[in-house]
Amino acid sequence: MAAIPSSPLHPLAIVVVVVAAMLILLPSASLAGDADLLQDICVADLTSTVKVNGFACKATVTSDDFYFRGLAVAGNTSVTPYGSVVTAANVVQVPGLNTLGVSLSRIDYTPGGVNPPHTHPRATEMIFVLQGTLDVGFVTAAGNRLVAKTLAAGDVFVFPRGLVHFQRNAGDAPAAVVAAFNSQLPGTQSLAAAVFAAEPEVPDAVLTKAFQVGTKEVEKIKSRLAPKKS
Repeated sequence: MAAIPSSPLHPLAIVVVVVAAMLILLPSASLAGDADLLQDICVADLTSTVKVNGFACKATVTSDDFYFRGLAVAGNTSVTPYGSVVTAANVVQVPGLNTLGVSLSRIDYTPGGVNPPHTHPRATEMIFVLQGTLDVGFVTAAGNRLVAKTLAAGDVFVFPRGLVHFQRNAGDAPAAVVAAFNSQLPGTQSLAAAVFAAEPEVPDAVLTKAFQVGTKEVEKIKSRLAPKKS
């Protein structure tokens, strides 16, 4: 039987097939996070001068590298002007988290305390309310839409990676949450500190134009947010 000649693929069809294959192979945004580990463990050597995307692995490992009990006690909320304090349990406190792509934090709030608008450039955050009542929300990059909710003990809320978000204790008693991240070191960038307490300073001409205020107002905010000189 004679073979049936195959017709060549149209150039456009080839492009479609290649693009589809690339989309399948690329990780989706929902899976974005720290890179996959290449060994069972890689406990962070926090003293190493080697600079990598993460931390170098140390040779001697103990069970304490995977242990931390700092989240059991409420943080001292009196040390910040915002009435909230974050106790982190990331790779710096738990070296065994290196390459594992997860971390936790505990956040405590005084009545009326605020965790000011900030972002986590490397992680999505999920909070679980231990106690109290919280007003929380994030702002979308598309359209600057506020997505907000009032939470009670036992509730869970998600802040998508990289989006500006906040929490405020809306009750008359202390509040606390445990936050989970899909990164060993999610990073935190406070909006106010980033623009008004940067070193070197962001020029006043930029800030007055951006916030539509005068130089005196900008300097006043800078003086309140500037890091204290020792």
